[in-house]
Amino acid sequence: MKRLAMILVIVGAINWGLIGAFGVDLLGNVFGGTYEVVSRILYFIVGLSAIYLIMTGVFENKNI
Repeated sequence: MKRLAMILVIVGAINWGLIGAFGVDLLGNVFGGTYEVVSRILYFIVGLSAIYLIMTGVFENKNI
């Protein structure tokens, strides 16, 4: 589960880097546009993956 979440977060980060650097939304272009349902669901899943990684990191590291 953690590996899949990490892959999704990396893909999302690369996509945001492309948007910032070149104005190209790779995921939006692949899935039919930024505001299409499939793209929005994918963005939502990437966001949930980031939250999952943050929460598991916080709760696994008791020194925080």
